[in-house]
Amino acid sequence: MAKVKLVTKRDGRIVPFTQERITNAIYRAAVAVGGRDKITAQRLSDQVVSILDKAYEPGKVPTVEEIQDVVEKVLIENGHARVAKEYILYRDERNRRRLQGKSTSEQNKENIPWAKLWSVLNWAVDHGLNTVEGLNKRIKNGEISDIVMESETEYSQDITAVENSILENRGEIKLAIFAGPSSSGKTTTTRKIALRLAEKGITFLELNLDNYYFDLQLHPKDEFGDYDFETPQALDIELINRHLKDLLDGREIQMPWYDFKTGKRSPKTTPTCLAKNDVILIDSLYGLYPALTEGVKSASYKVYIEPLLQLKCNNGEYVRWTDIRLMRRMLRDATTRASDYGQTLTHWHYVRSGELRNIMPYISSADYIVNSGMPYELSIYQPKLAGYFESWTREYQDDPLRQDAYTRASRVHALLDTILPITDETIVPVDSVLREFIGGLDLSS
Repeated sequence: MAKVKLVTKRDGRIVPFTQERITNAIYRAAVAVGGRDKITAQRLSDQVVSILDKAYEPGKVPTVEEIQDVVEKVLIENGHARVAKEYILYRDERNRRRLQGKSTSEQNKENIPWAKLWSVLNWAVDHGLNTVEGLNKRIKNGEISDIVMESETEYSQDITAVENSILENRGEIKLAIFAGPSSSGKTTTTRKIALRLAEKGITFLELNLDNYYFDLQLHPKDEFGDYDFETPQALDIELINRHLKDLLDGREIQMPWYDFKTGKRSPKTTPTCLAKNDVILIDSLYGLYPALTEGVKSASYKVYIEPLLQLKCNNGEYVRWTDIRLMRRMLRDATTRASDYGQTLTHWHYVRSGELRNIMPYISSADYIVNSGMPYELSIYQPKLAGYFESWTREYQDDPLRQDAYTRASRVHALLDTILPITDETIVPVDSVLREFIGGLDLSS
């Protein structure tokens, strides 16, 4: 057992020292360079703890930076140079963001889709939906049905644009990729487009990347010790590459199947090949991650999906897209994954961290960007979630390990406190992208 009991964070807070976090950090760095040896990660973390115990007398508290220095030293001295480099790069990235004094939700300027944002903002201004005040005013005037129709029509036009682009390049496009961060509306958007194309004789053959997860025991964990599915390194990228190439070259593959109940890939596989009018479909968080399609030469069409709402709050700031997606995921996971709202909030920090590293940098590679945000969805979420966010601001205010959750809860609570609630969900069309999160989705009509 480690003699070191506490660690000083960068902001001066003193929190409990946990060796498992060191083990997980080493293992994550190893996974990033293709390694999956948990025993070695544990042995290396034991060495780190041993060094710390010798260096710090009882009562002396090391800092995070001092511990990280020891981790780097142990990795290098044990011949794990590539793992050490990945660990150093990750550490440097985190430090750079802190020094910038900006929220980690801010994207690099070159990856922000300015043209699309201007289009969305222009639409919002034209419809009086560019501010919370404007939204509330129209709701008070009894215009909610009009708001729903206008919002859904605008989203449908994006769907049509993607459909037309693929049809115009029929025969050339053999791979369609639908990507975007968590709860962006990928599933509904993809299904809508697939149904429309099927009517025109183009069918999608889905390469479901969920089936390409490594066995659970080989997954990296987050800093709280939970298995991390929010990283492309959790996927067998090498096998995905090989199967894509084989399908596009006309060869049959054995499609794997992942059993989430056991956390293992099943030995059973499904023989799969690409028919003449088929287009391979990838619907994934990490669809734009370059390594997934490395070496694929056939023409592809890439779509990025995000709720790009352009709605200014009463404090002068715009509603954050990540907050919209957080609320969406809370509602969806509570119904489909038996995950309570609080669990979603407290884990969102590493969901967001994975997005910033593995999704946002590649937005500019998309051929088309779909806006799945609806101004009226905030009014739907308000009566469902406002009370929870208010309670979390009290619960996590003084918890040093939950400051990210507290910051997000405070911000969303302040937002929802200004939104007029709508309790009648029948105003939401059954084929709306919002139904993916509140339930009742029906695309058969």
